[in-house]
Amino acid sequence: MEILVEKICVPEDCNIILGQSHFIKTVEDLYEAMINCIPDVKFGLAFSEASGPRLIRKDGTSNEMIALAVKNLQRLKAGHVFLIVMENYFPINFLPAIKDCREVTCIFCATANPVEVILAQTEQGRGVLGVIDGYSPKGIEIDSDITNRKKLLLNLGYKR
Repeated sequence: MEILVEKICVPEDCNIILGQSHFIKTVEDLYEAMINCIPDVKFGLAFSEASGPRLIRKDGTSNEMIALAVKNLQRLKAGHVFLIVMENYFPINFLPAIKDCREVTCIFCATANPVEVILAQTEQGRGVLGVIDGYSPKGIEIDSDITNRKKLLLNLGYKR
């Protein structure tokens, strides 16, 4: 077995959700989950089949975001993995609906941070072992950091 690392490459103003799923209907169900949460969301998604024709299936509301999702999955080369790339929205708005999709088995990350995907390569193929989401912590928050965190949540509309 060989261990590999691949970066997810998306513009800085985008968020991603990377997960694993197990059925060809994943694309339709994830598309519906996204637009049922926010109908005008700009996103693209791609899903790598692990059997049958083993295609990268795709859908979304933005050709640019769809192309980014496909390009990243082409580099990962891991079966039964999906990637959603969205612009101007946070994953928190979509995660409950995505987790409720019957085909979704796990979410590796939902983030705007730089992401490195840790992959295992065997004779059979590739699989995701985990992710590195962002950077290592530098310290522990102090009172002023707590105040700033709470202000940010207020500004984003997540707290009153």
